[in-house]
Amino acid sequence: MVAKQKILIVDDDNNIAELISLYLTKECYDTKIVNDGEEALVAFDQYNPNLILLDLMLPGIDGYQVCREIRTRSNVPIIMLSAKGEIFDKVLGLELGADDYILKPFDSKELVARVKAVLRRYQPAKPESVVELKCVEYPDLIVNLSNYSVMYNGHPIDMPPKELELLYFLASSPNQVFTREQLLDHIWGYEYIGDTRTVDVHVKRLREKIKDHESWSIATVWGIGYKFEVAE
Repeated sequence: MVAKQKILIVDDDNNIAELISLYLTKECYDTKIVNDGEEALVAFDQYNPNLILLDLMLPGIDGYQVCREIRTRSNVPIIMLSAKGEIFDKVLGLELGADDYILKPFDSKELVARVKAVLRRYQPAKPESVVELKCVEYPDLIVNLSNYSVMYNGHPIDMPPKELELLYFLASSPNQVFTREQLLDHIWGYEYIGDTRTVDVHVKRLREKIKDHESWSIATVWGIGYKFEVAE
């Protein structure tokens, strides 16, 4: 029997948390509910979830702090839930390492679709004999999509799934220019309801972890988008 994927629901409104749990249980997920940030950090270690639905407005330790703490030790997918729809709040959440951001009130079908989309992008590696090895190599950089790993200057670099997928997608097509809309479509998929600033945030985070090399760089094409530029 295939083990159910586990989702940790963190929300101080227990009615909302129970409703979310009901939606996800119907889709055959295993869920656990906690109501504050401190509980969330304890439950994260004990429950070992495959994904976290994280409300931002929590008593004590807020959702931003919880996300920041979890990102110091894990790349588990995190979807933030919030009634705050300002661009600043979305960007801050993404910069802290969230994989998606859903506004309250939300539609149950949209929530389930977002959860499925994020989990699809974060599948554990399969044996190479079963799937084709997806890997690109450049001087001092190896991006392996098969096992979601990045080696930079001989050292492993921790990256959330979407950052790695964006880097792999760009590096797989050297010197090809992609618009922000194309990158949103390829990396986040048609289910994603967001704006192009999402791409800018993820490129910014990539550049903080991987500096330009004499042989390659993540280049901005002003007014259009981005490309993985390789010296010819």
